[in-house]
Amino acid sequence: MAEEKAKKKEKKQPQEQSACEATCEMLGENTGGEYVTVFDRSDSMEPRCKFGSDGVCCRICAMGPCRIIPDKPGKDRGVCGATVDTIAARNFIRMIAGGAAAHSDHGRAVCETLLEVAEGKSKDYTIKDEQKTIKVAMDLGIEVGERPINEIAADIARAALAEFGNQHGELKYLSKAPLKRQKIWRDLGVAPRGIDREVVEIMHRTHMGVDHEVESLLMQGARCSLADGWGGSMLATDLQDILFGTPEPIISKTNLGCIDPNMVNVIVHGHEPLLSEMIVAASQSEDMINAAKAVGAEGINIGGICCTANEILMRHGIPPIGNFITQELAVSTGAVDAMIVDVQCVFPSLPTIAKCFNTAVITTSKIAKMDGARHIQFDEHNALATAKKIIMAGVEMFKQRPANVHIPQITQDFVGGFSHESINYLLGGTFRASYKPLNDNIINGLIRGVAGVVGCNNPKVKHDWAHLEMIKELLKNDVLVLTTGCGAIAAAKAGLCSPEAAAKYCGEGLRQVCETVGLPPVIHMGSCVDNSRILIAATAMVKEGGLGDDLSDLPAVGAAPEWMSEKAISIGQYFVASGVYTVFGTTFPTLGAQETTKYLFEKMDEKFGGCWAFEPDPIKAAQLMIARIDAARKKLGIDKARERVLFDMEKRRELA
Repeated sequence: MAEEKAKKKEKKQPQEQSACEATCEMLGENTGGEYVTVFDRSDSMEPRCKFGSDGVCCRICAMGPCRIIPDKPGKDRGVCGATVDTIAARNFIRMIAGGAAAHSDHGRAVCETLLEVAEGKSKDYTIKDEQKTIKVAMDLGIEVGERPINEIAADIARAALAEFGNQHGELKYLSKAPLKRQKIWRDLGVAPRGIDREVVEIMHRTHMGVDHEVESLLMQGARCSLADGWGGSMLATDLQDILFGTPEPIISKTNLGCIDPNMVNVIVHGHEPLLSEMIVAASQSEDMINAAKAVGAEGINIGGICCTANEILMRHGIPPIGNFITQELAVSTGAVDAMIVDVQCVFPSLPTIAKCFNTAVITTSKIAKMDGARHIQFDEHNALATAKKIIMAGVEMFKQRPANVHIPQITQDFVGGFSHESINYLLGGTFRASYKPLNDNIINGLIRGVAGVVGCNNPKVKHDWAHLEMIKELLKNDVLVLTTGCGAIAAAKAGLCSPEAAAKYCGEGLRQVCETVGLPPVIHMGSCVDNSRILIAATAMVKEGGLGDDLSDLPAVGAAPEWMSEKAISIGQYFVASGVYTVFGTTFPTLGAQETTKYLFEKMDEKFGGCWAFEPDPIKAAQLMIARIDAARKKLGIDKARERVLFDMEKRRELA
């Protein structure tokens, strides 16, 4: 027994913890345990509480916590009498509320900044994409005419802000979905009203003693998630394109090797590009470069972690040096002079590990502060000046670098920057931009279908491994992959986001298409709010014709094989409610409640034409996705190759 316990506590080898070579190298540097990382903390939590993992623990009121054991009399209900399914459903939709709130608050900040810019109150930002401004105005029902662009932008910002507090009616962006999908939402009563209203209603319904019916709870969860996907997130993406430019394909590098030992290394981490855009601009200014040279550096090198990495990659080609789970390892290279953070997915452990390596950790948001970090409040009214002040904190740390700098010499070239607009252009060309080539190649069978593989990393599973195994299995079976978030960085690090990957990983049909068009087989579409780009791309496929008249008709699926955050649950639910079969790995938060899980995995399919699935094995999950794609192809009548028949005149007359 003692030997078994000792074996369990044995530290895992780096190759067991990550599929990323650079990450393994950095984990190997810490064999003596000089500092503690997320990998160590995750291992120390084993064995985890099964009540919590399965969603059957309730602590909403002070009569609990209640831990439910189904089918065991006396322990099969909470103190208040709530069933295991009520408890699991409440917990599940509270996760949706948390995720929707995070994404939508991000969107609100962008709306407010656009209004300041349009009114001339924020001098450092400008409107970069006038064409997108006009498009968004039309989507929101705003008059364009001969009006000045700033006037149009101000109306867009006001209309967008109104979507957050709207109490009645529907979100305007629901009209961007296929007509059949809009009708489904209305018929089911889940068309969201105001973004904030749907979040608040979840919190009210799940308060002790309010809503106890599983279906009622889960349908409100669907409505709230739609307010995220077709509301806050979609608005954030569109308004960021207006302010910072709509992304176009761009070549970059990725991984920890992009940290430069001869430069002041400033890493931006979080989710809001309002900050990171200005950090990039400030780092390129002559006075900042001179300040860096004055302390002995060659200049300033900017890198990104997590979704901020994806934002600055998409528009500037700035290298993403790592995804969510590697944020501490970037610091542990010893060459990061400042880690600048805003909101979401930031480890509160960063200041602790930063002390070991003389790295300045700087918080910039009034709603996201940390003990041990320095706070410099980011001011959108004086954005460039504030960004320079923040960068100077990194410049000042350059001379205090530790002697034990270790940067893995590992990088990977890739292509990012794909928006709906750029894909449309690449497929169709300047004069007839269109999704027709994509639809045609799905119909003729060269492309089997499309999969969105997105989401976080989770230390419960080998870092990046589930993303990569799933994607490779899909590519081998001619499934085109769209990706965002930390999953996109995983794919980029592994070389899957380059055109050359088509010959190495794809089936013959997908390879032919990628090589003809010049696209990578894995399309990097940005940060986690940019999942809305995938919704718009899927809608464009429906509107192009030939693949049904709703998102649920498409041979298209979604997955988050390493998810960890509430945002992932909100994203997953808005894809399900949009008619997309969605597979999650790692764990699923309702597995202890049979009725709730059955509703999510089966009954939602009957209502929405999309449902949840859970499969921790990424290969098996990919096979589930392929089976769903094949079922859609069969339903559309495109599951078999059609023989080409040449009609002579007699046959033409018969046809007439």
